[in-house]
Amino acid sequence: MTTKTDSLVRERFRLTLAHQPVDRCPIDLGGTPQSTVESPATVAALAKYLGFAGPAPADYDKFDRRILEHWDVDFRRAGALVPFVTERSQRVSETEHVDAYGIRHRFGGVYWEIAEGPLRNATKDDVVAYELPTIAQIPAGVLDDCEARARALFHDTPCVVVGEHPVFGVLALACWLCGYDHILLMLAMDSEFIHRLFAKILEFQKTVIRVYYGRLGPFLHLTTSGDDFGTQHGPFMSPPRWREFVKPYMRDRIDYTARFTDAVYMHHPCGAVSALIPDLIQIGVRILNPIQPAGAGMAPERLKAAHGNEIVFHGGLDTQEGLPSGDPLLIRQAVENLLAAMHPEDDGGFIFAPAHNLQTDVSPASIAAMYDAVATPTGHA
Repeated sequence: MTTKTDSLVRERFRLTLAHQPVDRCPIDLGGTPQSTVESPATVAALAKYLGFAGPAPADYDKFDRRILEHWDVDFRRAGALVPFVTERSQRVSETEHVDAYGIRHRFGGVYWEIAEGPLRNATKDDVVAYELPTIAQIPAGVLDDCEARARALFHDTPCVVVGEHPVFGVLALACWLCGYDHILLMLAMDSEFIHRLFAKILEFQKTVIRVYYGRLGPFLHLTTSGDDFGTQHGPFMSPPRWREFVKPYMRDRIDYTARFTDAVYMHHPCGAVSALIPDLIQIGVRILNPIQPAGAGMAPERLKAAHGNEIVFHGGLDTQEGLPSGDPLLIRQAVENLLAAMHPEDDGGFIFAPAHNLQTDVSPASIAAMYDAVATPTGHA
């Protein structure tokens, strides 16, 4: 059991970033928005499976701290996507609501799905006139709570403190506002529309980044962002088009964030994005999540060979078939294969986590099999 005076965890993270040998692979569970367990019921069942009685401790962890300490998980999450309350915000029914951006959501049984955006079929003039939320529309106390949590984790634990990025990605928010079909059509037909919309979203991002990281930034070692660029088979758009329309805005977002924090920048682009990895490295992404092994060109050994000395990889254990199988021997072997492909103890550069959030088709026993295997891998007990 580590204490707040220990520096081993943060030193392990530093060595991992430097692509140097580590005593063991850093372990993440719940430390980022893409490495957690979707269902609170599964977390409660996992705690019970591990022998913990009663509810989770009420403290600054976003995940049951007993589980994290059981496997010596290295990362703790602070901050959040910042909520806003605007005149557009409304609860339509138990299964439908409109958010502060004017985006309509419907509950699909597991997730709140995007149903309709307020800028569907919008013109350039519509984009100019549309008002995005302001800092003044963040509910009172939200940023105070985020800062207090980050400060406590930084000073009172030995863990790596992760700041969840406070705003959506340029491409994601544009697609939710306008619809994926409209954005993809405009990418092909109206570059002025895209640049006008993306520039507007970037300026909105900056207003939030300035305040959020101005408060949390000194207490963070790592910050995350998400903006999906990939499908199972390849990027949403051709790499040249991504470089023209998305890359400049993402570069500016990363550079601007760095004005307010020394935190390492991690990005989640989802899917098969191997063609974009050199560009992501170029604009300042230091950690890439996820390694989605079932995606085209995303095999861990391939990525390690191509970019293993240039970027740190996060995640990689298959959540689409391997973990839902429920076979503990298969899961342990998958962990061993992933660690062998990444060989983090030899030259760092890898953080262990599942390829994405764990869904309800992954049992507590399967989660335990995964983390037991990485905590005490064969030959390293």
